[in-house]
Amino acid sequence: MKFFIDTANLDEIREAQELGVLDGVTTNPSLMAKEGITGRDNILKHYVAICDIVDGDVSAEVISTDYDEIVKEGEQLAELHGQIVVKVPMIEDGVRALKHFSDNGIRTNCTLVFSAGQALLAAKAGATYVSPFIGRLDDISTDGLNLIAEIRHIYDNYGYETQILAASIRHTMHIINCAKIGADVMTGSLSSIKGLLKHPLTDSGLEKFLADYNKGN
Repeated sequence: MKFFIDTANLDEIREAQELGVLDGVTTNPSLMAKEGITGRDNILKHYVAICDIVDGDVSAEVISTDYDEIVKEGEQLAELHGQIVVKVPMIEDGVRALKHFSDNGIRTNCTLVFSAGQALLAAKAGATYVSPFIGRLDDISTDGLNLIAEIRHIYDNYGYETQILAASIRHTMHIINCAKIGADVMTGSLSSIKGLLKHPLTDSGLEKFLADYNKGN
């Protein structure tokens, strides 16, 4: 499973990169605004700054909803850096744009996916990644993990190469369960990733080892 971090905070991205397990970054206009990054020029510069930190894919989101504008904006984003993956919303014009990008060698991440049918359309259109938002489904009392399982089953049935990018990860157990189901990628907060480190028996065992070692010193 690939680990992406869902943030626009450069310090968090650096920390995840230094941990040695980071495969990429996802972000969106809301996360950019949270870091005080506003205005198109500043946002584009920030995408490049992220690419300079990480080795893997960086999803950069279009804000257009019209086909021609999505294509124009997506092509501009793809030209920024070789690591950029164009993030396209799951709407009719978005699906059309996914096909255009796929035909022209531009990698894509189809975002705001909430059903298996939407994920099927994204795969048919040639999306590189599909992003089902499992946390937001959980928020409305719907099983987000079941959606991951449905998409995995459909993609395996037909050999689709589109990677399932489990998004809106809320906590560490989301990561574990997505790994069990077979999601190709997870994207979440730094805290959810670092949560995998924690176990009380690790802490107590290390404390005992160190205490015993220090008895003779």
